[in-house]
Amino acid sequence: MRNPLEVEFLGVRFPNPVVTASGTFNYGKEYAHLYPLSRLGAITTKGTSPRPIPGAPPPRIAETEAGMLNAIGLENKGVDAYLKDELPWLKAQGARVIVNVFGESPAEFALVAGKVSPYADLVEVNLSCPNVHAGGLPYAHDPEAAADVIRAVKDATDRPVLAKLSPEGPTLKVAEAAEHAGADGFSLINTIRGMRIDLETKRPVLGHKTGGLSGPVIKPIAVRLVWELYQNTDKPILGMGGIRTVEDALEFALAGARMVAIGTATFADPYAPIKLVQGLEAFFKDRGDTWLDWVGGAQVR
Repeated sequence: MRNPLEVEFLGVRFPNPVVTASGTFNYGKEYAHLYPLSRLGAITTKGTSPRPIPGAPPPRIAETEAGMLNAIGLENKGVDAYLKDELPWLKAQGARVIVNVFGESPAEFALVAGKVSPYADLVEVNLSCPNVHAGGLPYAHDPEAAADVIRAVKDATDRPVLAKLSPEGPTLKVAEAAEHAGADGFSLINTIRGMRIDLETKRPVLGHKTGGLSGPVIKPIAVRLVWELYQNTDKPILGMGGIRTVEDALEFALAGARMVAIGTATFADPYAPIKLVQGLEAFFKDRGDTWLDWVGGAQVR
């Protein structure tokens, strides 16, 4: 029987278009007792770096109206620990795996990408992390620097490479530079910087002062940027930003997202990813069309 949700994305077959967003699902172990990870389209791992990073000072998370702020500080155990403890386990669950990688230089991005390649179906390059050689400016703000990273990663891995784009940089210019450097596809958007201040202490709520804003509040921005990118590239897009419901996912599809990632919603409901899969299955049951028929179908005049 035909599966209306099946997606081919950069040569990889996914049973459905629902992916977990990086940083919201760790490496999946905390969720595996709730539902089979293989039921999801793919698991995107926590950002992985060459060395362990302790992360930002607490508090690290704060709720906002229609979303949340986080300042985790890219905390992770380092690639060697994940190769030992997490990635082999995740592949053994039958999950498709997208490994999110980052570093302080193109060489460090490449090092991590090369090491994780045996376990990755796709490699996602986090261009929002700071370029220490450019005064801490994120790679996502500098098209030439972003291109250097993509070239280094492409040389280090035989897996398809996704460039993860920020809504705060010159998104389309970075995408163009990344595509010319060899990026196979794109994921977007990352969080938007925000801040909350405690009225009692008169101090920022987050230990890092500012943090990344995510959740439903950023969805209209994400839909707009996915749509704009879809008009300017023929590379496939993994869209994210405030997705919770079937309607949200379909809106991203119409804007041009071939796959979608669910992130912040998982903090409120750990079943959110599998509920989205089930909701899409119910939506397309007994219909004559498929998920892919919706991709890029927005009628904008």
